[in-house]
Amino acid sequence: MTDEQRGTGEAVGPPWSVDVLADLHAGVLDEGQAARLWPRVNADPEARAIIESLEATTTDLSELNAAPIEPMPAEVAARIDAALAEEVRQRGTTGTDSGSGSDTARAEPGVAPVVSIDAARRRRNRMLGWGGGVLTAAAAAVAALAIVLPGDNQTPGSPDTGADPGQPPVALQGDALGAAIGEVEGVRDFGAFGGEQELDACLAANGIDPDRKAEGIRPATIDGREAVIVLYTTGELAQFRLVAVPPTCGPGNPELLVDEIIGGTGG
Repeated sequence: MTDEQRGTGEAVGPPWSVDVLADLHAGVLDEGQAARLWPRVNADPEARAIIESLEATTTDLSELNAAPIEPMPAEVAARIDAALAEEVRQRGTTGTDSGSGSDTARAEPGVAPVVSIDAARRRRNRMLGWGGGVLTAAAAAVAALAIVLPGDNQTPGSPDTGADPGQPPVALQGDALGAAIGEVEGVRDFGAFGGEQELDACLAANGIDPDRKAEGIRPATIDGREAVIVLYTTGELAQFRLVAVPPTCGPGNPELLVDEIIGGTGG
């Protein structure tokens, strides 16, 4: 008895090739060959077991479309927005090209164009619902992005309690504190306080919970005045709470230079 042949002359079973059964199940074989194979497959328990496994896999994959979609974590979204805002700030091109109507800012010769922050947010907002597997990959990508953000010198894999000593103060203007996001986020440099305990004592003196996780700590000057910036997330998309305290702050001497909400869709 001669087995059914594929176009290349290969015997298709029995014993059965999984490739042949997958083609048959997917409906990619021509009608005549499929009509000859199905009765033989249905009569062979081993071939039927493979077909049923393929059917179960197809059903599982189709059910993914109905699976609950988890939103992007606010912290991840905020870090993406901060990176985009810093890139736009450095390029000096924060608006759209009014001459062309494009969402892409005019780029320097030989430099890839920078997408405006508003356009990037619109695109990202359309992608806020991520499946579990995509979310894992995106989180890894954001972690890699955080390594190269300007001012982010934290060593990959280092514990969160570590510090980044020696960071130069970031110069800020009181009316443009949003520039601190990309410079402070991910940095842990206690500056003139010397260590975490000293800064915590200052924060506690100002009624700020020192146990709350900061997204970044870095020495700064605000309108020329020496300070240490502490940056917190707020739980809102792309929004941060910026606290600035002078080095003289401590127990019994609460001093607070700035405590403002920056960023967000309106900032």
